[in-house]
Amino acid sequence: MVNIALVEDDKAYAETLKSYLKQFEQERGERLRVTVFSDGEDIIENYKADYDIILMDIEMMFMDGMTAAEEIRKMDTEVVIIFITNMPQYAIKGYTVDALDYVLKPISYFALSQRLDRALTRMKKRSKKFLTIAFKGGAKKLDISEICYVEVQNHDLIFHTMGGDYTTKGSMRNIENSLDKNKFFRCNKCYLINLDYVESFHNYDVVVGRDTVQVSRARKKEFLDMLNNNMNEVSK
Repeated sequence: MVNIALVEDDKAYAETLKSYLKQFEQERGERLRVTVFSDGEDIIENYKADYDIILMDIEMMFMDGMTAAEEIRKMDTEVVIIFITNMPQYAIKGYTVDALDYVLKPISYFALSQRLDRALTRMKKRSKKFLTIAFKGGAKKLDISEICYVEVQNHDLIFHTMGGDYTTKGSMRNIENSLDKNKFFRCNKCYLINLDYVESFHNYDVVVGRDTVQVSRARKKEFLDMLNNNMNEVSK
């Protein structure tokens, strides 16, 4: 399933683009889920960091597409952005938000399908894995390799990452099940640590990045085995 956000304030044009996407879906055998927004403000207010591709009109009434793209990049560095415009001088600035390309109005199916093929190719080449978390006011796509550890505190989950801390609601068990069990270890009921960030271990204290957490007595042997296996994998 490919999640596509279509941001277009002209309803008639939005319908045309939706018909093109339907045709693309049938010809390529790709399942597409399309969500339509009528303005840059709308997608920012309701942004979910699980879109794969954004088709973004540039000239809109309340918030232009370039401004919206800049805001989206603060929340999502991976989504593929393709601008739609009849003014190429604005679309050329797309490099500032790492846009894949732009397509000029009036859009032909052929032109759009070419850009979509490129977008799918870029998506499939991604090596990073991400975890999307929701929090008050929006959502954030976290690079799993940059998660140092996850902490339970007062019914909240706190993701401690290289780029900062993010708090959300959720179940530690669900997070544990969604992450690589060879990389993330539940050292006690409150902490799930990324073995790649373990700096040192003494008695029951584990230094993870700049913080210290404790391994429960019952899990100490399993932790040492997991840590040793991880170190062997890294050194290969």
